[in-house]
Amino acid sequence: MGAAINKSFSGLLLCLLHLLFLSSCKEVSFPQPQPAGVSALKEVPAALRGEYKAGDAQNPDADTLIIESWGYHFRDGKDNDWLGKGVLSDSLVVKFYQNYYFVNFRSGTQWVLRLIRQKPSGALEFLSIDLSDDEKTRELLKKLSKKTSVKEVHGKEETYYQINPSRDQLMQLIREGYFTGAELTRIK
Repeated sequence: MGAAINKSFSGLLLCLLHLLFLSSCKEVSFPQPQPAGVSALKEVPAALRGEYKAGDAQNPDADTLIIESWGYHFRDGKDNDWLGKGVLSDSLVVKFYQNYYFVNFRSGTQWVLRLIRQKPSGALEFLSIDLSDDEKTRELLKKLSKKTSVKEVHGKEETYYQINPSRDQLMQLIREGYFTGAELTRIK
């Protein structure tokens, strides 16, 4: 990507990759899409469809997340649509439960979860269990293991900490602040 990457692209892309994609070498994962027992959506609801930016929404060079009925894609500040996309399928599953959209990405045999909560303003809050800091990760995993069993699973280049909570346990983890994240402003 080289010189074409600017600061706004880097900031947004890092945020979105962390929140939407499998950008970390360490992830909390699940054996199946979450929450278990809730049906997958056939398409992205109209209320979520639109264009969103992280950080300074007025910055013309900032990248844009575009959510459509079939999934999502990114557009950079120069209107190039090459940054990545996700299509609802057997490896990208979205569910809705208790005012959260559960975005499940399959990575090999594991499922990685991101949450989306739409704010009254139309902005989106993207949430995940952050394992980017080694010291905080150890503390978080210790705390998490008091709530549910944590199984370490090694992939080619990544480590997963698989949990298998019930729906109620998962919602409790959300309420207790295990999931944190960033906000994207709706621009269209």
